[in-house]
Amino acid sequence: QVTLAESGGGLVQAGGSLRLSCAASGGTFSTNDMAWFRQAPGKEREFVAVITRSDGRTVYTDSVKGRFTISRDNTKNTVLLHMNNLQPEDTAVYFCAARPRSSWQRVVMISTMYNYWGQGTQVTVSS
Repeated sequence: QVTLAESGGGLVQAGGSLRLSCAASGGTFSTNDMAWFRQAPGKEREFVAVITRSDGRTVYTDSVKGRFTISRDNTKNTVLLHMNNLQPEDTAVYFCAARPRSSWQRVVMISTMYNYWGQGTQVTVSS
């Protein structure tokens, strides 16, 4: 059982930056793909970024490429999301998620495939 706790959300003006952090406890952190999803009011939860369990490969949704960076520290059981040049459309609750994955399984960006979730942290970008 993996427990996830996000922090770092807040209110920022357009063009500003935030760093989200996700602390994991329980389970074996290094065997999990770690991802960030977000959900805006009235919208479905959407994939933002994932970093793979072993080689740290990253995948981003198109709308955040070049602005967001996901990273992980397996010694500290944390995953970070650095967000630059934030825009009002980035306003959402951001969730950290974990998916245990064996080496033969594919990396996925579908929320229902992730086993563990944090409570979420609010990011609000004003124009």
